[in-house]
Amino acid sequence: MLQQSSSRIHNRFKVEVNNDWAFAESRSVQHLTHGYHRYPAKFIPQIVKKLIEKYTVKGDKIVDVFAGCGTTLVESKVHGRKSLGVDINPVAQLITKAKITHIKQDLLESSLDVIFDTLQNYNEDVVYAHNTHIRIDYWFKQSEKNKIAFLYSVILNVQNEPLRNFYLCALSNILKNCSKWLQSSTKPQIDPDKNIPDPFKCFKTQVKLMQKKNKEFFDELTKNKALNTECNIKLADARHTRIRANTVSAIITSPPYVTSYEYADIHQLTGYWFDYISDIMEFRKDFIGTFYSNNKDLVTQVPIAQNIVNQLKLINAKKAGEVANYFNDMFDVSSEMFRILKPDGFVCLVIGNTTMKDVKIKSAEAFAQMLTTSGFKIKKVIKREIPNKLIPSIRDKKTGKFSKLTNADSKLVYPEEYIIIAKKPLCQ
Repeated sequence: MLQQSSSRIHNRFKVEVNNDWAFAESRSVQHLTHGYHRYPAKFIPQIVKKLIEKYTVKGDKIVDVFAGCGTTLVESKVHGRKSLGVDINPVAQLITKAKITHIKQDLLESSLDVIFDTLQNYNEDVVYAHNTHIRIDYWFKQSEKNKIAFLYSVILNVQNEPLRNFYLCALSNILKNCSKWLQSSTKPQIDPDKNIPDPFKCFKTQVKLMQKKNKEFFDELTKNKALNTECNIKLADARHTRIRANTVSAIITSPPYVTSYEYADIHQLTGYWFDYISDIMEFRKDFIGTFYSNNKDLVTQVPIAQNIVNQLKLINAKKAGEVANYFNDMFDVSSEMFRILKPDGFVCLVIGNTTMKDVKIKSAEAFAQMLTTSGFKIKKVIKREIPNKLIPSIRDKKTGKFSKLTNADSKLVYPEEYIIIAKKPLCQ
């Protein structure tokens, strides 16, 4: 029976690419507040927009259990749908809070004048960087560190919370630029020859850009009569969202890829500066499918996932354990989504397949089987090309690390992805 189930699942994914979901010629992914902050592997707003319009109606409540930088929430608010995001990463929570909160232009302009005037009070002979985390000294030179510390103190004195979050988001987005972090890398590594720009200039440029995007967002919400649409983000685990059962109309989400990024590492600069983390090793352990977990279990909940783990086990037991951990975490997420969704509600899940150690990691098929095991009915599978997805598409065959096409050992790993549409039955 289980093998038959696996065969049926695999057959559902034998579909042609649907060009209606490619969005190759669509508007920029930076429109509205989507461009506030860099965020790797975020899914493009055009997908969310189309899913909202196709599978929800006004009055619905949409949840994203992997809220990330808030793409689903921004689009939900623009469309007049109530929404709630869940993410375990406090940096993601900060970015999303800033992106979903419109600020009146006159308030923002007067506040900016005060902020920029206050920067004139900076004295390079005064040490502002007291009691910073030891890792900040690793990533920042003294002059930039002192200016960032001054900026941070100025922002913390802003009493209005939406304004404070707006400025904290801006500061967070310039930290990588103003550090010794290799600019072209998502992996934490130092560039000894980096020409580091002035933090004050970077901050001013960033907030001016965000000011324009905020106006776009405000105008769009006004036009759609959606200014007061309920929209929130909470710090919680996708496996245990603390959302009441049977209260969510639709879930639109894109989970992390099994071979993708360690978000704890990527966002460590903000984490250290804003006191979100003190021990990155402990911080990493809370994330879905993290490679830093101590889990040694090689048993998963569904046959498709288990088959992948078994193949990897023959090649590399450590990698097999990492992938098993990832699939087990995602099975818990599937069960949680079933719990919180209303009967007759939709789950729209965007995910792609990849390769690890020459083993095909059919994550989409595995997730589909998890959904059916949890009680969902698969209604549709859409296959799309990803010309605009902000994720590296090349991986070295030998090392497994992200690479370039000029590398002879390179291969495409994310040329396509799937959108799985599943429904919770009325009768259970």
